[in-house]
Amino acid sequence: MGLLDILLGRTKPVAPDLDRLFGLPSAAVTLQAAAGFTPTGGGSVCFASVEGAAFDDVRNEVQALLDADAERTGPPVELVRDEYGYSWLVSRRGPEELPALVGDLHAVNSALEASGFGPQLLCSVVGFEDVGGSGGSGASGQGARRLGLVYLYKRGTFYPFSPLADGEGQRRDSALELQVRAALAGDLRIEQDLSRWFPVWGAPGL
Repeated sequence: MGLLDILLGRTKPVAPDLDRLFGLPSAAVTLQAAAGFTPTGGGSVCFASVEGAAFDDVRNEVQALLDADAERTGPPVELVRDEYGYSWLVSRRGPEELPALVGDLHAVNSALEASGFGPQLLCSVVGFEDVGGSGGSGASGQGARRLGLVYLYKRGTFYPFSPLADGEGQRRDSALELQVRAALAGDLRIEQDLSRWFPVWGAPGL
C-alpha cells in the first residue's frame, strides 16, 4: 500500500483465510466454559444468489461431495434461499461432530472460491445453544438461548450473533454478544468494527 492510499484513507483488503474456520472447535470449548453454549450441529454458508449453468454445476458438485461422506449423520446438505434473496448451503451434523461440520463449511467455501465465485461469498454461520439458559443475560428462563458464530469471508474475521426468541420482533442479545467477544478473543480473530456485526435473522443452521 502506497503513501497515496494512506493519505486517501484506502486500505488494502484482507485476503480471505478459510483455514481460520478450523479454530472453531477449540473456540467451542472456551465458549462452553465461559457461557454454557454447546454446538447444535447446524451450520451454513451464505452467498449472493447467482444464476447460470456454471454455478449450478458447482453447487451440485459441492452437494454431491458432502452427501457422499459415509460418516454423515442426519439429513443431507440442502440449498435454501431466504426472504432477502440470499442462498444458503446448509449442513447438519450431530452436536458432537463440530470438526466435521467445520470441514463441510470449509469445503463449500473452497469449492465456490476455486470456481471463481469468491465475490459472491458472504459469510458462514455455526450454531450454538444454551438449553439451560445459564451464565448469561437477556433470555434466561425463556428456553434455549441461540448464538451463531459468524465468519465474514471478505474480512477473515468472526463475530457473535444472538437473536432473542421473545416474540417481540427482531431483537438481539447485545450484552451476550459482547461477553462472547471477550471470551473468544484468544481463540478467533474477532471483527473489531461493530458496525460489521450484521444481524443474520433467520439464518439456516442457527
